[in-house]
Amino acid sequence: MSEPFKVGLLLSVEHGAEDDIAARFHNVLQMARCAREVGFDFLEAPQHLLAAPNQYLHCVPLLSRVAAEVPGMRLGTNIIELTLHHPVEIAETLATLDVISGGNLCVGFGRGYREEEFASFGVAPGTRLSRFLESLELVKRLWTEDTVDHDGQHFRLNGVGIGIRPLQKPRPPIVLAASADAMVERTARVADGLTLAGHSTLEVLSRQIDLYREALAQAGKPYPAPIQRVTLETYVGPDMQTAQREAYPYIARKYQSYASWGQDDVLPPGQTFSAPIEALAEDRFIVGDPDHVSERLLAYKRALSLNELCVRMHWIGMPYAQYERAVRLFASSVLPRLKAA
Repeated sequence: MSEPFKVGLLLSVEHGAEDDIAARFHNVLQMARCAREVGFDFLEAPQHLLAAPNQYLHCVPLLSRVAAEVPGMRLGTNIIELTLHHPVEIAETLATLDVISGGNLCVGFGRGYREEEFASFGVAPGTRLSRFLESLELVKRLWTEDTVDHDGQHFRLNGVGIGIRPLQKPRPPIVLAASADAMVERTARVADGLTLAGHSTLEVLSRQIDLYREALAQAGKPYPAPIQRVTLETYVGPDMQTAQREAYPYIARKYQSYASWGQDDVLPPGQTFSAPIEALAEDRFIVGDPDHVSERLLAYKRALSLNELCVRMHWIGMPYAQYERAVRLFASSVLPRLKAA
C-alpha cells in the first residue's frame, strides 16, 4: 500500500528591512501552530545568507524553536546550501536538529547559485560541484560510521567521529533540490529524493522527471523515489480577482529578487524571470480561487508522479492576517482534494 500524499508549508523566513523581525519571528511560530491545526503534514524552512537589506531568519535555529510548537511533526530544511558548509559542522548541526525534532527531520540540500555567497565563503568557480558532492558523501558517512578517514580534493578527515548522531537510523532522509538537468540525474544516484524547482515551467519539469526516472532505473532504484516533490509559490483567495490582487504585488517583488540573485541563470535554457507578472503566472506559480488552485496542483501531482508537495504562501510585506486567511482557505478547500486524488 502506498504512502498517503503529503503536503507541507514553507515557513516565512525572509522579511523586509523595515519589518519588526521579533514580531515576524513570533508570526512564524503562530503559523507553525496554525499549519498543524489545519492539517499540513510537514513544515520546512529555506536558507540563504547575505540577504541584506532583507532580514533572513536562519533555518536551523528557527526549526529548532518551531519543533517545540509542533512536537512530532516532520520538519525539513528546504534547502541548506551544503557547498558553503564544512561537512563535520553540518553533520553535527543537523544531527542535533534531528534529536530536537524527535527524529522527524528531512534534510534538504542544494548546491547554491548566488555568486555573492560563494565569493564570501571562498568557494571558487570550478570547485562548487565537486565540493558539494564530497560534502554530501562525508555527511552521510559521518552519520553512519564510527570514524571516518578521508583524503579528498576539499576535505581531509583522519579518524573523525562526530559527537552526536541522528535519532533516525541509519540517518535522516536526504533530498536534493535540482534546477538543471544534470543535477536532476545526479540526484537519482546520490540522494533519497528530489525537490524540483517550481520556478521552471511544467513542461520543463515533466521532461526533467523523465530524466529522473531513467536515472533511477540505471541506479537500480524504484520510481517514484520515496520523496518526489516540487516546491511551488501558491496563493488561494475566494475568487480569482481577489487572489490576484492580494498576491501579485508580493510575488512580483520576490521574482525581482530571484532575478537579481541570478536564480534563473541556473535553470534550463530559455527559462527567464524577465517577464510581466501575468506571464510568469501562467506556468510558474499558482494563484486563484480554490477550484483553479486545486486543478493546477493536481496537474503537477499527476504529471510529475509526486508523492509530496511543498507550498510557499507568504512573501515579503504580506500582512500576517492575510497570510493566515489564505492558509486556512487552502487547508479547507484545496488540501482535501489533493489528498483524495
